[in-house]
Amino acid sequence: MKTVEMIPAQTFCIDHNIEFSFIDSLQRFGLIEVITEEETAWLPERCVPELEQYIRLNKELDINLEGIDAIIHLLQRVKNMQDEIVRLKNKLSLYEIEEHS
Repeated sequence: MKTVEMIPAQTFCIDHNIEFSFIDSLQRFGLIEVITEEETAWLPERCVPELEQYIRLNKELDINLEGIDAIIHLLQRVKNMQDEIVRLKNKLSLYEIEEHS
């Protein structure tokens, strides 16, 4: 079984100069995962890049949690559409190769 690297949420907050309430709000929106063990909140290391993105959206662009949620949803839809386009292009090129054979 693969172990998940964890970071104490309080340490992350200090390092990034944010309040824990921001992380708590992101968790309530379902944007990040926080694991609580023995009254200590932990962040999975794999979530750090996304969390840093949310912090930038909030601090640098002054986007609230509802806006962050909407932006992330739209970015995921764009990524899904891009993946679908690539898949369809690959499928189309298979047909074009067969047609020229």
